[in-house]
Amino acid sequence: MMRSLYTASTGMYAQQLHIDTLAHNMSNVNTTGFKKQRVEFQDIMYQTIRRPTTGTTIQPVGTSVGLGVKTAAINTLFGQGPLQATENPLDVAINGDAFFCIEVPNRDEPLYTRDGAVKIDAEGNLVTADGFYYLGVDPLLEDAYEPTIARDGTVSCKVPDTDEEIELGRLELVKFSNPAGLQRLGNNLYAATENSGEALYWDPEMDPTVTLESGYLEMANVKIVEEMVNLITAQRAYEINSKVIQASDEMLQTAANLRR
Repeated sequence: MMRSLYTASTGMYAQQLHIDTLAHNMSNVNTTGFKKQRVEFQDIMYQTIRRPTTGTTIQPVGTSVGLGVKTAAINTLFGQGPLQATENPLDVAINGDAFFCIEVPNRDEPLYTRDGAVKIDAEGNLVTADGFYYLGVDPLLEDAYEPTIARDGTVSCKVPDTDEEIELGRLELVKFSNPAGLQRLGNNLYAATENSGEALYWDPEMDPTVTLESGYLEMANVKIVEEMVNLITAQRAYEINSKVIQASDEMLQTAANLRR
């Protein structure tokens, strides 16, 4: 059977996965703190028909045929997303390469997120939209008002009968040597892995490369025009591979009809 049939089928499968990834990126264009993904491909092993030789018979160039394409990785790109003003003092965006620490029930280790859409539960805790706790901050005091988040992550509030701000702690932020190695869990959450390295706690006094912007949210780093161009390219590549299968089928049909 012709190699081109199987080779082109690997190309169609690879481009289908590419389009699946692009669809995921574009569907999350309005997801807070979302980081887009990129599919990376590699060529598959080659079948050697004739090796290059030296000696009495010199054949400086051999003959080998490639067997298609495979997916090498789906890489997460952690480039900074645009900041969108919300006028909500509890919305906070991370400007830099860091993550909020999140406490999730029934998990020994914290999870991590770039989603800074902070909510307040009935007990005054700072929580995510799913009710998971942001670590490092005590609950708001009873009757507290005007909560604020400083650029270093310090959370403060005021109470009646006094104009002084009361500090409740500082949001815990961490950095990773290889954030692309984090495991994506959905719900804007990541888990540390051996590939990501250990979480390194951020010290605002020692590391000025990270700041928090209160009143802003970090939007997805997805560029729609770029994704649309990639979608067109993937669609055409898929179509080209399907044409190769059609051409191979026509060649096999011609060979089968030689006896007639």
